[in-house]
Amino acid sequence: MKKTGLKVITFVLMSASIFSSSSFSQSSGDDIAKALANPVADLISVPFQNNFQFGIGSSDGYKYLLNFQPVIPVSLGKKINLINRVIVPVIAQNKAVNSERQNGLGDVLYSAFFSPSRSKLIWGVGPALSIPSATNDLLGTKKLLLGPTGVVLAQPGGWTIGALANNLWSVAGSEERQDINALFVQPFFSYNFAGGFGLGASSENSYDWKNKRLTSGLIALNLTQVIRFGKKQPASILLAPVYYYSSAAVNKPEWGARVAIVLVYPK
Repeated sequence: MKKTGLKVITFVLMSASIFSSSSFSQSSGDDIAKALANPVADLISVPFQNNFQFGIGSSDGYKYLLNFQPVIPVSLGKKINLINRVIVPVIAQNKAVNSERQNGLGDVLYSAFFSPSRSKLIWGVGPALSIPSATNDLLGTKKLLLGPTGVVLAQPGGWTIGALANNLWSVAGSEERQDINALFVQPFFSYNFAGGFGLGASSENSYDWKNKRLTSGLIALNLTQVIRFGKKQPASILLAPVYYYSSAAVNKPEWGARVAIVLVYPK
């Protein structure tokens, strides 16, 4: 596991070296960076978020999580947009839940934000739906979850400061599993510099109301850079070391890293 961790660190450091040579100098790069910092921006984006988690539990397990999470805005008129966000998790883990390996698809999360197209204080509200699509019982809840979601943020100057949250309840699914009432909160902030470079932090926290415990929590220090593939395709790269915390009753990773590539399709 130590060798694997060193490989991840080496990859992150090598990836960071492309920032200086691939940065956007055009104002369009700054505009894209600012839009990507806004979860309800009127911008089509296709993120591929790679999460590496190490040192899980007493068995020193590990987990790789790829979140494929496209964002597709739809105009509902001159004053309001519908922002469609989907998260499709693909998971490979070993000794993270028990002594065995599990690979496959996790539960798919769909969120819809109704957001005003023009507002000084940016916000969006709507429904969220978690579909029990996991291909392995240990990779999902086996429950259909439904609840509200919302986001609020401000972007003064180069800053982005805000938070996203949802609360989901189980409304159908396996009777063998405990009913779910779970809160997710994600505060975030960042600062975008000239040339499409950004620096910030975010935290992701899941709280189980029924068992009254924090089931997962993390803090990520995010470095982002807008680049261009070839001559036409804009994209953004994110690199982040990650620190994990949770209730003492929950197996958590000791450390991890996040590497993401976001394909961008400006209107």
